[in-house]
Amino acid sequence: MKNTALSHVHEALGAKMVPFAGYNMPVSYEGVTAEHETVRNAVGVFDVSHMGEFLITGPKALELIQKVSSNDASKLIDGQAQYSCLPNADGGIVDDLIIYRLEAEKWLLVVNASNIEKDWDWISSHNTMGAEMRNLSEEYSLLAIQGPKAVEAMQSLTSEDLSAIKFYTFKVSDFAGIAHVIISATGYTGSGGFEIYCKNSEVEQIWNKVLEAGADFGIKPIGLAARDTLRLEMGYCLYGNDIDDTTSPLEAGLGWITKFTKDFINSESLQQQKIDGIRRKLVGFELQERGIPRQGYDILDNEDNVIGNVTSGTMAPSLNKGIGMGYVTKELSAPGTEIFIQIRKNKVPATVVKTPFYKG
Repeated sequence: MKNTALSHVHEALGAKMVPFAGYNMPVSYEGVTAEHETVRNAVGVFDVSHMGEFLITGPKALELIQKVSSNDASKLIDGQAQYSCLPNADGGIVDDLIIYRLEAEKWLLVVNASNIEKDWDWISSHNTMGAEMRNLSEEYSLLAIQGPKAVEAMQSLTSEDLSAIKFYTFKVSDFAGIAHVIISATGYTGSGGFEIYCKNSEVEQIWNKVLEAGADFGIKPIGLAARDTLRLEMGYCLYGNDIDDTTSPLEAGLGWITKFTKDFINSESLQQQKIDGIRRKLVGFELQERGIPRQGYDILDNEDNVIGNVTSGTMAPSLNKGIGMGYVTKELSAPGTEIFIQIRKNKVPATVVKTPFYKG
């Protein structure tokens, strides 16, 4: 089990620690609902240093990124980021990721912790053009400072105007006494805020100063359990739950990051799938009665036929109702459609809804 550079800090704070993607991670401090509400209403800080970072450089860097990713990274300028995915050769997804353009020949790919080795091997195997690759995952830490008070709470720590960093853009600047960190507005909670990329040796200083600067704004450390309820209320996909090696980006509602204006791995068959139409679709749903939908529960039609299963589900703290996502047949995917979730012995009615569930 690996530790992040802050694992000892979380333990000292009394966090409940769990194994996650091979790392010893804080799942909660004072409870999921309280932490969730802190992020929705004020500001919280997450240690997400288990995420992976790959640096792709040189004159062939963009060519490699364009080959392995579904979105069109050529549209980015310095200081912009882009959500994308790595399609596999079979119509599924190797991983989803964020691509940062640092310079024309210098790019940062941020991948999911559970897929670091898999993604590295996949991208390396397609690096026939000779782009330079470095796996920085073991050297860098990542903090997510999220919530509506994040800008105000953190402004004293940097000379950068945080309010000027728009969604999916970033700056390399000073922060909490460290000269060069990436300050990125690519949050996963739907409540605004930033991510801070820094070296492992710098993160404890930054963590302490973030908590100090945010004290008057109600900042608290937040665990992975609340991160999951926050992202689910936004309808954001989680790799391993809602998308994986067997789900196509089109089925997952990720057509918007699948650009057929360029060639990429398996683009021809995905384009054919777009022409032919998908047979199943990832949808959001809300329960009409009390209950908590869990990953793996069957989704039924009104004649008790199994039409899919729940990929993510929870009791949404901001909405006080059971919500979830899952794949259903195309015919039953329209918003307003009634479906049923098999929760143990009960067939609980639910309604297909457009995401995000939480409107803010």
